[in-house]
Amino acid sequence: MNIAILGTGYVGLVAGVCFADAGHDLVCVDSNESKIKSLLDGQVPFYEPGLDDLFKQNIKRMKFTSKVADAVRSASVVFIAVGTPEQADGSADMGPTFKALGEICAAATEPKVVVLKSTVPIGTSRQCVSFCREHSKVPIEIVNNPEFLRQGAALEDFLRPDRVVIGCSSDHARALMQELYEPFVSRSGNKPILFMDNTSAEMTKYAANSFLAMKISFINELALLSDKLGADIESVKAGFTSDNRINPAFFSPGIGYGGSCFPKDVRALIHTGKQNDIDLKLLKAADAVNERQKTILTNRLMDHMGGSLKGKTIALWGLAFKPRTDDVRRAPSLKIMEELFLNGAKVRAFDPIATKNAVEASRVPFEACESPLSAIEGADALLIVTEWAEFKAVDWVAVKSKMKQALVFDGRNLYDPAKMKSAGVEYYGIGRQVRGV
Repeated sequence: MNIAILGTGYVGLVAGVCFADAGHDLVCVDSNESKIKSLLDGQVPFYEPGLDDLFKQNIKRMKFTSKVADAVRSASVVFIAVGTPEQADGSADMGPTFKALGEICAAATEPKVVVLKSTVPIGTSRQCVSFCREHSKVPIEIVNNPEFLRQGAALEDFLRPDRVVIGCSSDHARALMQELYEPFVSRSGNKPILFMDNTSAEMTKYAANSFLAMKISFINELALLSDKLGADIESVKAGFTSDNRINPAFFSPGIGYGGSCFPKDVRALIHTGKQNDIDLKLLKAADAVNERQKTILTNRLMDHMGGSLKGKTIALWGLAFKPRTDDVRRAPSLKIMEELFLNGAKVRAFDPIATKNAVEASRVPFEACESPLSAIEGADALLIVTEWAEFKAVDWVAVKSKMKQALVFDGRNLYDPAKMKSAGVEYYGIGRQVRGV
């Protein structure tokens, strides 16, 4: 099948590479000429484990261009995977989506199936149908196919999905999408392709991300209470998630969620509720808890230091919003570094992948270090911000020898408090101030 994908960001390029791996011919379109040049040179413009290798294996089936018209005319199906960035009021900016749809309408000379792969506000498909009736000379059917890709595991999620959600209204579109995704669901053990109306598909995406965000905020609130009462949040988690009605996934206490999806999608759904006179109080609370959680490490450090960080050197391990990605969008690290700097601290940080993006995104200066040990040289305290696997196997004798004092605030609960005490480290986790500490 000939497929056109408009947008070569995280969603579009992952989808394109995986469709090419399934034997389809792809034309990937992007208005960013430098990105197209990088792709033509065989360079993936962002980090995702395994993507570079799969891209190179399938590059012969892929073309890259900034010209929409040629890609649309030759395609059996056109995917829109452009960004839907958050605006000041929490709504999604749909300008790029309708610009892409307008270019499709102008280029199409025969009926097309257009698939909204980007996360779009609930009700967008109806607006797109009206838009196409007004601007296209040929029939264009709108399909919703929201993505459920975890950064750091995107290839596995696409190639072996838990489920595929399709919103469409015709047998033709259903058959086309069934053909496209059948190899992937078969590979994953015949997981379901869930066909539904477009509006339900749009809401499904927001429901999934918002529920996971609420789980994170729920466990974080319990962790704060555990610190006050002397409970161990890991024991509490094991206790309540042993109930077979409660899935333990995403109940990991820490310093909040970040990235391009959860914060944006939660706020977009809150905005949609407001537009429809529904006050989504649970989601508003989850968002507020998450913003508060990003301040926990800094507040605790400030209290420990007597309210002032002037002249102190603070080390951070981790800058990406999660491991196995270079994405720092809404990462807790950016908020933490800003607070540290504004309170007079010198900030030194290390991340295996995301340092370059963090330097570009940070509103305050920090020293980017080449290794975990170089980051803690002469540090008054170490903050664990991202749970990279390499931080779990640490030589604490070496760490103590380099720091001014062995003081660790662990925002991801990587270490056992009792073992840290035995190693001579003053250690503070999230909801884990017990068991001999």
